[in-house]
Amino acid sequence: MKTLNEYQILAMSTASYPDRGNNLIYPALKLAGEAGEAAEKVGKTWRNEGLTSAAGYSEQQKTELVKELGDVLWYIAALADELNVSLEKVARTNIEKLQDRKARGVIKSEGDNR
Repeated sequence: MKTLNEYQILAMSTASYPDRGNNLIYPALKLAGEAGEAAEKVGKTWRNEGLTSAAGYSEQQKTELVKELGDVLWYIAALADELNVSLEKVARTNIEKLQDRKARGVIKSEGDNR
């Protein structure tokens, strides 16, 4: 697998959820849940071990967090698929938005459309 689009195709070959192809709600809610699980792992490591940098993470801790990030990516792919949009388009749109904000000096500002 070399591209985000290839990932999306492979990921969607494993997709099985209610009313797939006509269901934004399921992948959106699951995305929030998986992102929460990733954040929980980071939070618990901070609470239990005082680690705020990945530099102190064990290989096992990194592996477990990478698994959660993979679940987040899967649901991003599913949500994009529901929109009939490629992951590469999602990534390209995000970079264009960020580059535009940086060029206008508003990268640290507030608001969605700054």
